[in-house]
Amino acid sequence: MTELPLFPLSGVLLPYGRMPLQIFEPRYLDLVKDSMKAATPFGVVWIRHGEEVAEQGRAAPELGDYGTCARIVDWDQLPNGLLGITIEGGECFDLYEITTRPNGLVVGKVALRPHIGACRMVERWMRLVDVLRSLEAHPHVQRLNLRVDYNDAWQVGYSLVQMLPMDEALKYALLGLDGIDELMAELHALLNQISGDS
Repeated sequence: MTELPLFPLSGVLLPYGRMPLQIFEPRYLDLVKDSMKAATPFGVVWIRHGEEVAEQGRAAPELGDYGTCARIVDWDQLPNGLLGITIEGGECFDLYEITTRPNGLVVGKVALRPHIGACRMVERWMRLVDVLRSLEAHPHVQRLNLRVDYNDAWQVGYSLVQMLPMDEALKYALLGLDGIDELMAELHALLNQISGDS
């Protein structure tokens, strides 16, 4: 069990996925500064119910039971004056307990899951590579500067889940799957549904 500062989000971060964030709350500016200074990750946890931005008198958000370690891979001062960062997903973790520091930062007691090793792509999954390559041509995705190993099924699958327009609850459910066959089957079914194929 280890302690990890948490960044609750209304979006789900997956391993190998990248996500841009705008930072303006003091507690998260401190988190980003500490993470960059020490080159340490923080945890991203999906908010099941509630709001990302803390407000007086509002109940604390309800967080998911698991999340993803995040590392900052890029940062910049945005035209609106806010700090912009790009985070990349790493190991998954299970969240067991949370406490809140005086500055409002949530800290979790987590258990890191074993590192997922590479899994070779097989022929029946190759359609997913084609879809991922087509998504990478989009300017918004290009700005994230993704680096995907197309021979690794986990990287292909998780990158697709990160980029496809789907409900965050579904992304969260897919993040919770343990087997690559199950993940790829769910992605195929989802793409068939989107394209109208049976």
